[in-house]
Formats: sequence, structure tokens, C-alpha cells
Amino acid sequence: MRLVIKKDYEELSRWAAEYVAARIKAHEEAGSGRPFVLGLPTGASPLGTYRELIRMHRECGLSFARVKTFNMDEYLGLGPDHPQSYHFYMRENFFNAVDIKLENTRLPDGLAPDSEAECRAYEEAIAAAGGIDLFLGGLGSNGHIAFNEPGSAPDSRTRAVVLTEETRSANARYFGGDMEKAPKMALTVGIGTIMDAREVLIIASGNAKAEPLKSALENGPSPWMPLSCLRGHPRFLILCDEETAAGIKRGTL
Repeated sequence: MRLVIKKDYEELSRWAAEYVAARIKAHEEAGSGRPFVLGLPTGASPLGTYRELIRMHRECGLSFARVKTFNMDEYLGLGPDHPQSYHFYMRENFFNAVDIKLENTRLPDGLAPDSEAECRAYEEAIAAAGGIDLFLGGLGSNGHIAFNEPGSAPDSRTRAVVLTEETRSANARYFGGDMEKAPKMALTVGIGTIMDAREVLIIASGNAKAEPLKSALENGPSPWMPLSCLRGHPRFLILCDEETAAGIKRGTL
């Protein structure tokens, strides 16, 4: 595991984007013959990274034409054109601004008539793509990764989950501040799905993420702190800002 601390969110976002870009370019130069497979998150944490990747595409020639993406999650019951769906988020904040082929992007289908079949198909699609090269993710205020809430099994796979009140409360701001409108369930990749990636990069920014980051680093791995379950990954990188890292013991650092 590696921990990288940057001054603030802007610097963190630039570093993350440069890291993703370097991995894409290295994959192309290696000539593997298959697309680079990138796992992607939504929410507030990756917005700065997406903005910087868009800038690099427009100004530096970074291409996503040979990139295939799988998103971490989607709300159960929301269709792709719902303004709060993650399909909509990804189009508005990233996909529509770069040269990625939309047929190479995939998110769980929140309107799938059979959610279990959809989750199985999602895992199969990831395997058929050759596995995920780099999974980018954010950290939830209760330590959740994707929608793997505290208590999720370390070997969990893509599935339907019930969201905690804490998560729904945090998400209510996207639904006019009305928690009753915030979805109660979602489809999410599992911790085991993330662990299968060749590399994992988790972004943590802001004071609200300080305590779960500290807990994940200073206590033993536990399903009650999902981030900590990733510590056994051979190429696991946590990227945070100084505010988030402020409470971590010097000995841990």
C-alpha cells in the first residue's frame, strides 16, 4: 500500500489525472492489443480529476479512444436519463467531453428487471474485457467504497445493496435536500470485484474523510471499515490532501 499526500484538492486532482493518463499511455506503448480498462467512480471526489483529464484531452492530446470503462455503481430504480443517475453524471462530467466511444462505457442498469442477472452480467463483462487495469474510487464518510457499506464482505461481488441512512443523508443534497427522495438501494461492484483490479487508486479529500482514512490505516482490516479491506491489494494507492491526513499518526506516515 502507498499513501500520497498533496496540499489541497486541486493538487490532488491534477496528480490523480496525471497518474491515470500515464497508465493509459504506458498501456498503449506496451502494445497489448486490447483497450485499457478503467474502473470509474461518481460523486464529488473525482470531479476535479475528470476536469483535469478533459483538459489533458483538449490541450495535450490525451485520447480515450482505446479505453473501456466500468463504473462502480448505479442507483436502483433510476434510468440513464434521470438527472441524478450515474449514467447522466458520467455523460455530463466526463464522457461527452472526451473522445471515448460510448459503446466502450458501461454502468450497472438501475432499471434492469432482474437485478441479480444484471449483476452477474456485469461481472462477466468485466472478465470478458480482460479485467480492470486501474480502478479509481472515492472514499465515503463512513469508509464505504463504491456502495460497499460497513459490514460488506471482503470477497463480495457486484450485487444490489441497501444504503445506510448516513449514505442517503449525504446523497440527499443531490435530491433537493430531501432524504425521502434519495434512493434506498443501489447496484454496486463488490470489494472482491475491486480487489481483482490490477491496480486501485482511492481519492480521499476533506475533513469528513479524515476519520475513516485514519481508522483504515491505523486499525486492522475490518469489513466494518471497507477501505481497510483493500490494504491487502498488491498495488493499492491512497491519494489524499493535507486536511484529510492531518489526524494520522506520524508513526503511521
